[in-house]
Amino acid sequence: YFPETHGITFRIQISVKELLDTDVLLKLIFHLPVNYPSTLPDISVNSDQLTRAQCMDVKDKLLEQAKKHLSEPMVHDLILWVQQHLKYVIKQSATVSSEKTALSKGTSIEDGTWMLLLHLDHMRAKAKYVKTVEKWASDLRLTGRLMFMGKIILILLQGDRSNIKEYLILQKTSKVDVDSSGKKCKEKMISVLCETKVQSQHKRFQTFEVKEYSTLDELQKEFETAGLTTLFSEFVPPLLK
Repeated sequence: YFPETHGITFRIQISVKELLDTDVLLKLIFHLPVNYPSTLPDISVNSDQLTRAQCMDVKDKLLEQAKKHLSEPMVHDLILWVQQHLKYVIKQSATVSSEKTALSKGTSIEDGTWMLLLHLDHMRAKAKYVKTVEKWASDLRLTGRLMFMGKIILILLQGDRSNIKEYLILQKTSKVDVDSSGKKCKEKMISVLCETKVQSQHKRFQTFEVKEYSTLDELQKEFETAGLTTLFSEFVPPLLK
């Protein structure tokens, strides 16, 4: 309760499953200031099953999400988000604390950046699909390219190994496209061509970009510039057959 500012306060309890096979009961308080949603809500997070640090992590992540929804009603989206992502936030905060104790140097336990190369069979609802991929890449701080060349669609991602794994989960479990009758559907025609640690000869992508190439040469140059010639010759030509 915030007596000094008027507005609305929501108290919400949600139970989130599938965290180490136990239900986590989250007590969320959203205080919506008068000029919400153009001002972010105050959020407080409590749970008997989580440590104080984990509750703080969940709160920070919720506020990060809230910023993305600024000026549009967001409480419902934030609740959905926390239901879907709680386990990752907690897993991440658990690894962060174990990394801090294990390594004071600030190198990650997974040791460096990972890279993922995916091949998609088709995109029926291309504009929406592309937008979704861009959003996931930005949410998970992944860089790389979404590449179109003729009928070939490739997604090349670089980033934290745990974020790459989470990307794959999203890609396989979310309704990203539409089927032939226009109904939303999950991605079934996706193949992971390669998932590997980024080596020193590989260049790091600074951003995530969507690019169209008119020839195979152009596509090959993109890979070469990134020091990924072997990756290209191993995985791309077979797709043309």
